[in-house]
Amino acid sequence: MSAVTTEKIKELRELSGAGMMDCKRALEEAGGDLQKAMEVLRKKGAATAAKRADKEANQGVVEAYIHAGGRIGAMVELNCETDFVAKTPDFKALAHDIAMQIAAMSPRYISREQVEPSVIEKEIEIYKTQAKNEGKPANVAEKIAQGRLEKFYEEVCLMEQSFIKDSGKTIKDLLDEATAKVGERVSIRRFMRYHLGEDGQS
Repeated sequence: MSAVTTEKIKELRELSGAGMMDCKRALEEAGGDLQKAMEVLRKKGAATAAKRADKEANQGVVEAYIHAGGRIGAMVELNCETDFVAKTPDFKALAHDIAMQIAAMSPRYISREQVEPSVIEKEIEIYKTQAKNEGKPANVAEKIAQGRLEKFYEEVCLMEQSFIKDSGKTIKDLLDEATAKVGERVSIRRFMRYHLGEDGQS
């Protein structure tokens, strides 16, 4: 078991953005292991987010990101519960990162709940046909189709995409961590992506 030193607490704080006491507790729980302590903090973030899910988040910022060359742009509305949090540099930096994610990864929806049933049915039909064409029996084709549908969600739903700056986290993880850190619900209300010469996506 590694000792929980002040240096380790500082290092974890820099990595996670969590408070000093939270970092100290996470390191104690993880026996001084930094990676395990990060996991403890991320789970805590998810728990805090679940607790605050019913809170009204109607403050926030609208952030824009224009990719170099001006051919791709994105706008996102990131919400929190108070104007105080909305004005912090960390909150604005998070909104900027999410706008950059939208410009780079071109999501079509915020979450899987927004995907129309007709789109899901069509995708499953395509995946089943692909699996059958690969010679898979019907029951196996069904499982393969469900697995490929999960991959589809990871590609088209912003919350399920891997963060471009840290592939070990999803956008949902980022929001959960922000919620835990500020003690307010942080959520994405809407976004728009523009590509020069193409129809806008929202």
